[in-house]
Amino acid sequence: MRARPLGIVSALPEELSALLERLESCQTLQAAGRHLHQGRLNGHDVVLTLSGMGKVAAALTTTLLIERCGVQGLLFTGVAGGLGPGVKVGDVVVAQTLVQHDLDASPLCPRYQVPELGVAELMADPALRQALKTAAQAVVQDPPAAAASFGLGPAAVHEGLVISGDRFIASSAEAAALQTQLPQAMAVEMEGAALAQVCTAYRLPYAVLRLVSDRADDQAHVDFHRFLAEVASPMSRAIVWHALGLMR
Repeated sequence: MRARPLGIVSALPEELSALLERLESCQTLQAAGRHLHQGRLNGHDVVLTLSGMGKVAAALTTTLLIERCGVQGLLFTGVAGGLGPGVKVGDVVVAQTLVQHDLDASPLCPRYQVPELGVAELMADPALRQALKTAAQAVVQDPPAAAASFGLGPAAVHEGLVISGDRFIASSAEAAALQTQLPQAMAVEMEGAALAQVCTAYRLPYAVLRLVSDRADDQAHVDFHRFLAEVASPMSRAIVWHALGLMR
């Protein structure tokens, strides 16, 4: 019997395109406005797709991958805003846990807690998380040649709390508020915790990888679109490729 595929979800088209360049025997299905690209990547059966922006879109995509494609687990890659001390542009953050920073059903239950799950922090799968972390540690030692043109120092790999919400955080005041409310948070984005909630409900393993493109504040540190095309997307592809090799 053929193994169930691994779902690999990209946050942005540039990241998906980088992976599609290496996808073998590609067949594409369409469902609910999503394009689900099935094929082989570094020896694994996979399904590649875009998450869509925001928590609802990410939850829909995750559910489609589980129900329509029967995935055995999910990897999510994308960029994020850095929050934690020492988390700088160009670094990699592997989520150990994820929280929806804009979820508040109090007084019915504590702030951030997912009511039906009874927890606030959702734990990524240790094995998938370790594969991404080991792969990232290897890839940052040999970054894309374009990385030097952004004036960035050596990239570091962090592991910890990633927070998600349906708001793009781009001001110092918002970033400071999140740091006060969730001081352990290393990065902020818009999809990861939604994917985590769906996977947890299905008891399916998952892991989330984020490359830091900014510091989630008022200052634009790099040309985002060039950084995405020349640094973040190639690095994400290399990390996923390396991680798949470790899963054999």
